[in-house]
Amino acid sequence: MLMLGFAGFLGLLKIVLMALAAFGLVDAVFRREDAFRAADKQNKVFWLIILAIALVVSYLFSILSILPIGGLVASIVYIVDVRPAVKQVSGGGGWRGRRGGSSSDGPYGPYNGGR
Repeated sequence: MLMLGFAGFLGLLKIVLMALAAFGLVDAVFRREDAFRAADKQNKVFWLIILAIALVVSYLFSILSILPIGGLVASIVYIVDVRPAVKQVSGGGGWRGRRGGSSSDGPYGPYNGGR
Protein backbone atom coordinates (compact mmCIF):
# COMPACT_ATOMS: atom_id res chain seq x y z
CA MET A 1 0.00 0.00 0.00
CA LEU A 2 2.80 2.41 0.88
CA MET A 3 4.68 1.66 -2.35
CA LEU A 4 1.55 2.28 -4.38
CA GLY A 5 1.18 5.72 -2.79
CA PHE A 6 4.86 6.47 -3.39
CA ALA A 7 4.55 5.46 -7.05
CA GLY A 8 1.52 7.72 -7.40
CA PHE A 9 3.44 10.61 -5.84
CA LEU A 10 6.36 10.06 -8.23
CA GLY A 11 3.93 9.98 -11.15
CA LEU A 12 2.47 13.33 -10.11
CA LEU A 13 5.95 14.76 -9.65
CA LYS A 14 6.89 13.58 -13.14
CA ILE A 15 3.83 15.33 -14.58
CA VAL A 16 4.78 18.55 -12.76
CA LEU A 17 8.33 18.38 -14.16
CA MET A 18 7.01 17.85 -17.68
CA ALA A 19 4.52 20.71 -17.27
CA LEU A 20 7.24 23.13 -16.13
CA ALA A 21 9.49 22.21 -19.04
CA ALA A 22 6.59 22.38 -21.53
CA PHE A 23 5.49 25.79 -20.21
CA GLY A 24 9.02 27.14 -20.52
CA LEU A 25 9.43 25.70 -24.01
CA VAL A 26 6.14 27.11 -25.31
CA ASP A 27 6.88 30.48 -23.73
CA ALA A 28 10.36 30.58 -25.27
CA VAL A 29 8.99 29.71 -28.71
CA PHE A 30 6.78 32.81 -28.73
CA ARG A 31 9.38 35.26 -27.38
CA ARG A 32 11.40 37.42 -29.79
CA GLU A 33 15.01 36.48 -30.55
CA ASP A 34 16.32 40.01 -30.08
CA ALA A 35 14.76 40.22 -26.61
CA PHE A 36 17.00 37.37 -25.42
CA ARG A 37 20.09 39.20 -26.67
CA ALA A 38 18.94 42.53 -25.24
CA ALA A 39 18.33 40.93 -21.84
CA ASP A 40 21.79 39.29 -22.04
CA LYS A 41 20.33 35.82 -21.42
CA GLN A 42 22.09 33.58 -23.96
CA ASN A 43 19.95 33.32 -27.09
CA LYS A 44 16.59 31.89 -28.06
CA VAL A 45 17.95 28.76 -29.74
CA PHE A 46 20.00 27.89 -26.64
CA TRP A 47 16.93 28.05 -24.38
CA LEU A 48 14.77 26.16 -26.87
CA ILE A 49 17.30 23.32 -26.97
CA ILE A 50 17.78 23.24 -23.19
CA LEU A 51 14.04 23.26 -22.48
CA ALA A 52 13.30 20.65 -25.17
CA ILE A 53 15.97 18.37 -23.66
CA ALA A 54 14.48 18.98 -20.21
CA LEU A 55 11.04 17.98 -21.49
CA VAL A 56 12.30 14.81 -23.20
CA VAL A 57 14.44 13.80 -20.22
CA SER A 58 11.58 14.32 -17.78
CA TYR A 59 9.40 12.12 -19.96
CA LEU A 60 11.90 9.31 -20.56
CA PHE A 61 13.71 8.94 -17.25
CA SER A 62 12.59 8.16 -13.73
CA ILE A 63 12.36 11.06 -11.33
CA LEU A 64 14.87 9.28 -9.10
CA SER A 65 17.55 9.82 -11.77
CA ILE A 66 19.79 12.89 -11.87
CA LEU A 67 18.82 13.91 -15.43
CA PRO A 68 15.23 15.01 -14.67
CA ILE A 69 16.54 17.01 -11.72
CA GLY A 70 18.89 18.84 -14.10
CA GLY A 71 15.92 19.50 -16.39
CA LEU A 72 13.97 20.83 -13.41
CA VAL A 73 16.80 23.22 -12.59
CA ALA A 74 16.94 24.44 -16.21
CA SER A 75 13.17 24.96 -16.29
CA ILE A 76 13.20 26.87 -13.01
CA VAL A 77 16.09 29.06 -14.17
CA TYR A 78 14.17 29.92 -17.35
CA ILE A 79 10.89 30.64 -15.55
CA VAL A 80 12.37 32.60 -12.64
CA ASP A 81 15.29 34.44 -14.26
CA VAL A 82 15.20 34.47 -18.06
CA ARG A 83 11.46 34.84 -18.69
CA PRO A 84 10.98 38.00 -16.56
CA ALA A 85 14.07 39.65 -18.08
CA VAL A 86 13.01 38.87 -21.65
CA LYS A 87 9.44 39.92 -20.87
CA GLN A 88 10.62 43.25 -19.49
CA VAL A 89 12.85 43.95 -22.50
CA SER A 90 10.15 43.05 -25.01
CA GLY A 91 7.51 45.10 -23.25
CA GLY A 92 5.68 42.15 -21.73
CA GLY A 93 4.18 41.08 -25.03
CA GLY A 94 5.05 37.44 -25.54
CA TRP A 95 2.46 35.25 -27.19
CA ARG A 96 -0.50 37.36 -26.05
CA GLY A 97 0.64 40.47 -27.87
CA ARG A 98 0.83 44.01 -26.57
CA ARG A 99 -1.67 45.17 -24.03
CA GLY A 100 -3.03 48.66 -24.17
CA GLY A 101 -1.63 50.73 -26.98
CA SER A 102 -3.47 52.10 -29.93
CA SER A 103 -3.60 50.87 -33.49
CA SER A 104 -1.75 54.04 -34.47
CA ASP A 105 1.22 53.28 -32.22
CA GLY A 106 4.48 52.86 -34.05
CA PRO A 107 7.66 51.21 -32.82
CA TYR A 108 8.77 54.42 -31.05
CA GLY A 109 5.44 55.57 -29.65
CA PRO A 110 2.17 56.96 -30.94
CA TYR A 111 2.01 58.22 -34.49
CA ASN A 112 0.28 61.60 -34.62
CA GLY A 113 0.33 62.21 -38.35
CA GLY A 114 3.20 64.72 -38.36
CA ARG A 115 1.49 67.22 -36.06
